[in-house]
Amino acid sequence: MDAKIINPFLEAAMNVLKTMAMVEAKPGKPFIKKDSTAMGDVSGIIGITGDAQGSMSLSFESPCICAIVTNLFGMPVSEINDEVKDAVGEMTNMICGDARRRLEGVGVSLQAGTPTVVAGKKHSIRHIHTGPCLAVPFDTQNGRFVVEVAFND
Repeated sequence: MDAKIINPFLEAAMNVLKTMAMVEAKPGKPFIKKDSTAMGDVSGIIGITGDAQGSMSLSFESPCICAIVTNLFGMPVSEINDEVKDAVGEMTNMICGDARRRLEGVGVSLQAGTPTVVAGKKHSIRHIHTGPCLAVPFDTQNGRFVVEVAFND
C-alpha cells in the first residue's frame, strides 16, 4: 500500500469537509479492514482506474452526516433521507476529485466512476481490489466517519 497514493484521499476528505461544510475532521489510527461491513449508517463508494485500480469509500455515522448536511444546506437535518444520500454521493465525488488532482501533481493519473450510495445499519461495502483495504476513522464534533481506500497490489 503506497502512502503516496493513499494520503491524498485522506487530505482531500479533511479539505472538502472543512471548506464545504465547515467541519473539522481529526484522523485516527489507520488499520487494515478485514470485512465488508460498513462502519457507518450511510456510505458512498467510487471505483478508480488509471495508473492504479481500486476504490474509495466514505461511511458516516448518522449524527455526523446530519451535522455535515445541516451545514451544507443551512437548515436542520435530523435523519438520513434522499437529500442526505445525494450529499454523500456528491461528497464522495468531490473528495475523490480532490485526491485525483493532488495525485496529478506527483505524476499519478486516475479516473473515477460514478459514486454509489448505500444506507442502513450494518450494510456492506465491497471494494474490488487485490490488495489490502486501508481504513482511517475520522472524528468530528458530531461523530465519526471512515475513509476506506483499496487498490490492487
